[in-house]
Amino acid sequence: MKALPWIGLLLGIGLAHAAGLAPQAANPLAIVSQDGIALRAQARHSAASQAVLWQGDILEVRGHRLDYLEVYDHRIERAGFVRANRVRIVSMQPDDAPALLAIVRFLRDMPGREALGIAYTAAYLKAAPGNSIDAEPFDALGVMAARLAARASTNRRKSLAQALSGQLEVVADYGVAIRSIDRDGRVRLCYDGEAFRRVMALDATALQKATAALALTDPACVDPNLPPVQRAAFDSWRADLLGRVPREGLPRYVQNRLHMRAASVWSAIAFERTRSGGPAQQAASRAIDELAAVDTHALVDGDRDDYDDAATRVGASRWAAEPQVEAGRGLHIVTAAGRPGETCIKLLDRKHGAKTPLLQRCTYGAVWTASARANADGTALALAVQPMTSWRELWLFHVVGKQWVIDVLPPADDDPHLGYIEFAGWVPGDRLLLAAREARVNGRFVHRFEILDMTTLAATRQADKPSSLSLFYRYQDAVWKSQTVSLRE
Repeated sequence: MKALPWIGLLLGIGLAHAAGLAPQAANPLAIVSQDGIALRAQARHSAASQAVLWQGDILEVRGHRLDYLEVYDHRIERAGFVRANRVRIVSMQPDDAPALLAIVRFLRDMPGREALGIAYTAAYLKAAPGNSIDAEPFDALGVMAARLAARASTNRRKSLAQALSGQLEVVADYGVAIRSIDRDGRVRLCYDGEAFRRVMALDATALQKATAALALTDPACVDPNLPPVQRAAFDSWRADLLGRVPREGLPRYVQNRLHMRAASVWSAIAFERTRSGGPAQQAASRAIDELAAVDTHALVDGDRDDYDDAATRVGASRWAAEPQVEAGRGLHIVTAAGRPGETCIKLLDRKHGAKTPLLQRCTYGAVWTASARANADGTALALAVQPMTSWRELWLFHVVGKQWVIDVLPPADDDPHLGYIEFAGWVPGDRLLLAAREARVNGRFVHRFEILDMTTLAATRQADKPSSLSLFYRYQDAVWKSQTVSLRE
């Protein structure tokens, strides 16, 4: 719909005004302060409603009749009357800029008032001289736009759906772009982040840059349908963005959030580099270091799930940080290229070479050969295979009767998106395997240690701490204990 020339794209208002390109409106302007306000045909309550207005709508005031204002809404191209106490007259002269900014500061962290706050930000950017505009209004705009998108995504109350829809239409008219992402059949609304990009480009405070970087790298707003090459480039951009945020002077909980986000991003980069045949050890080590830098005693409410999320992602790709080791002469594996993108795994022993393997299986996942662990009897071998960025399986090669078979143990029975299961040791003399498992199941994190029966692949015992299982305590693998992230606090 047609809008006033000075509304245009919100982010261009301040610069346009500074250049003298934003003409002053001939009539006063008013901002609608509440949701669901009727635009009536006459200045009385019983008059027909022409349209419904939402907070943040900006109106041109053309007259005053009784306790109503005669207005024109350029967004919907309708004239009518609104109650005077439902709107706020705003002046956009340079002298009024400090007062407008004070209102923006008040509304920035007020849930439910995002559209109103964005309208006042637009008013401030129009009123303020261009050389006085710093990162603060763009920080506020980004925070409010991102919060509005999140509220619209998670709202389940029908009574609020119409109001949120109206607010989204209002902010769209200011040039605030909200995009939708389809993930597993559910739609998530995300702010496109233009204001946050402005913050990163300006001389902003460390906290403002941290807020912007965390918003721009939010994994919930990453398109899951990005092609691999584009996803790798995007993750590299995210890592660079996080690395540009100064850490000095930031609250400890904000530093934690940056470390957790960086750990997740670098773990994804490690996997992507492995899949493309590039060097991944440095990226994986960086992910582990970022996770280790998190002060778990300074995690605020709501950050524990993010910490578990980051740890699980790092755990899935952690083998990329380990150097390749030469296979022994006993039971071991070798890999060879299969079809394009495939890796073929061959199980060998002293009597069976690469031409006559005991067993062979090909996969499009990343095969972590350094993870291969055979038991003392030479009747079983555990191997980590990672088919997706944040999902690592345990492949168990073992003898059933007189035949070698492969059983694939996933981190969870469903929701194959975030999780890993890893070998943690062999129990001598029994067909038992120690394993550690972390996964997000139905929105909740599962973190446990198990004793698995190789015959049934079922957990005979499990606990949330390895010390609670006597067999786990006695037979856990020393290499696993020194490398795993599952033993964190």
